[in-house]
Amino acid sequence: MIYVYVAILAGYLVMFLLSLGEKGNPFQKMAARIFWKRQKRQKRANKGRGDWKRALYIRQLGDKLKTLQPEIAAEKQIREHYLSLYTLLLTVVFVGDVFCLAAWFSAHSAAKLIDGVYLSRNAYGEGDVEVGLKAEIPGVQEEIFDYLLEERRLTEEELEKSYTEATALLPGAVLNGNAGLEDVRKDLDLVSALEGYPFQISWESDAYSLINTDGTVQNEELVGGEIVTLTATFRYEEWFRELQLPVQVNPVVYTPEELLRARLEELLKEREENSRSGEVMMLPDRIGAEPVIWSEMIEDGSGYFLILVILAACVLYWGRGRELEQKLETRKKELLLDYPEIVNKLALYMGAGMTIRNAFLKMGEDYKKQKEEKKRYVYEEILMTCYELQGGRSETEAYAHFGKRCQVQVYMKLAALLSQNIRKGSNDLLRILRQEADNAFAERKNLAKKLGEEAGTKLLLPMMMMLCVVMVIIMIPAYFSFSLN
Repeated sequence: MIYVYVAILAGYLVMFLLSLGEKGNPFQKMAARIFWKRQKRQKRANKGRGDWKRALYIRQLGDKLKTLQPEIAAEKQIREHYLSLYTLLLTVVFVGDVFCLAAWFSAHSAAKLIDGVYLSRNAYGEGDVEVGLKAEIPGVQEEIFDYLLEERRLTEEELEKSYTEATALLPGAVLNGNAGLEDVRKDLDLVSALEGYPFQISWESDAYSLINTDGTVQNEELVGGEIVTLTATFRYEEWFRELQLPVQVNPVVYTPEELLRARLEELLKEREENSRSGEVMMLPDRIGAEPVIWSEMIEDGSGYFLILVILAACVLYWGRGRELEQKLETRKKELLLDYPEIVNKLALYMGAGMTIRNAFLKMGEDYKKQKEEKKRYVYEEILMTCYELQGGRSETEAYAHFGKRCQVQVYMKLAALLSQNIRKGSNDLLRILRQEADNAFAERKNLAKKLGEEAGTKLLLPMMMMLCVVMVIIMIPAYFSFSLN
């Protein structure tokens, strides 16, 4: 995996060098370079009438962004949108790749295997260490071990205390899946050491024909159970104690592969016993006439982290698209809520003698005075309409553009009504606007009721969670009180 991580960093370096002429921080420079290359490729495809779906998507994206911010050109908003998205994705992948590298180096820096044959032992007080080992005999067999390498230690008093604890644990440690020492039906795991304890344990049996010192149970010819006494000798340098374990036996057949594994374990035990005073233990390099190649099994989880980083980047990419859709939906709801106010103001100003043009200009001027307090989408569109009117565009076109930009049915209807009044003239416009205002307020009440129901539905999950917490708080004391009684 290290090559993948380094290749990703190399790719970032190449992109950074190619984007030195761009503005911004390194990630923004790279994002600008990617966007420029993408635009160049898109133009080339457009000339050949190739990627029309992509061109359609870009145009739709520009329309959506322009809807949210009509005062900014669509091309500029599309550029800013993609630059922001690419910058975010580049940052996430880069930071994730750095973490992956750190995880890889952390995993491999703790390696205990030296020169392929030596295991580095911890000093006294640092604790035992479990080493993953892979034994490979070329063309014959490969075995994987979780090997416990003990630290160097201990005093006489500590040995006696540890021995008392170890004797209590040993019967359970040798079971190897058997129900108990009184009902052994497969091989025992006659361990040469107990995790957390400093002893090397050797075994003797009073019936080698039934149980060997490596734990092999040979009971193929048994009719009933037989008791075998196993003697475990706990050793630490010159110190030793013996413990007898009575065992009732049962049969198992070994494959050649299992016998070879047992031989490897026996060799490891011998090397451990012979190298207790040294800082390293040399692993056996041959078994019989066959060479043994050792390698350490390192748990490197950095690859999984890279997958999570890529998934996070994909989710962020998808989330940005969803965020745009949610903003459009929020805008639509806001426009619907503001519609009764707009129609009512138009009716009020026209009732006071203003023309439609002056009513729009009045609403635009009032909004500009309080714009810094809160931005409202409908008033932004009204401001755009005012700018069009002041720029010389005809009222009919300005109102039609107003309805088209709002992209909501009621505003399109209002724009059509105003445009029609300008073209044909009508004495009933004020009455129609007042009637429309009454209908709009009724619709707003229904919309507010619907939004309230949706909010109540969203609160159901937190309420259910709170109910579960309350039930747990009530039930646990009651349960313990019942148990004590």
